[in-house]
Amino acid sequence: MNVLYHLDDATVLRYASGDLDEAFSVVVAAHLAMCDQCRRAVRTAEEIGGQLLEAEDTPELPIGDFDRLMQRLDGADGKIKAAEPSVRHAPAGNGGDVPVPLRRFVGPSLDAVSWKVIAPGVRKHAISLSSQSASSLYMLHIAAGKPLPEHGHGGVEMTLILSGAYRDELGRFSPGDIADLDEHVEHQPLVEPGEPCICVVATEAPTRFKGLFSRLLQPLVGI
Repeated sequence: MNVLYHLDDATVLRYASGDLDEAFSVVVAAHLAMCDQCRRAVRTAEEIGGQLLEAEDTPELPIGDFDRLMQRLDGADGKIKAAEPSVRHAPAGNGGDVPVPLRRFVGPSLDAVSWKVIAPGVRKHAISLSSQSASSLYMLHIAAGKPLPEHGHGGVEMTLILSGAYRDELGRFSPGDIADLDEHVEHQPLVEPGEPCICVVATEAPTRFKGLFSRLLQPLVGI
């Protein structure tokens, strides 16, 4: 799988430290099942975190050790440098087109997901989370060639593409790609022709639609 869009470095570190809310943890774990690069990055972050915790028990790190740790974290290109994947972040196995971390919520097959029509060409499947979760998790099924209204985000939003593809101001997103966006991003995804786009979305606040009609409909569509 040729994944072009990856997790932000800050997201990798938060996931490795267990600091993400439940909905975002599910989306990140599903992405890791589809992306070798981010899986290795999380493994590296976990190793570095463990070494830094061990170092807290000593007065100071041996000369040069801290610099070497930071070089591993930064890498030559400013990204988290890869290490070998851990068992906990192993890639998805056969037997279904849903990433393993998502299967406990929706099952192994996208064909078996139950959808609710929320707008012409757009269907939604809401995913229930624990009562402690402050974020929302849902799947979208968007018809081929369908544009979504232009919108921004009230907070962080992560969208993982499971099948199909869409284009927006940021590029072309296809299976395995993740849009790791903050409240400063505004875009208008357009699903490519040929097949619908199915994605899983985690949000910490409602979407901010720009058009008046879309804003009026927002309480009904629930995104």
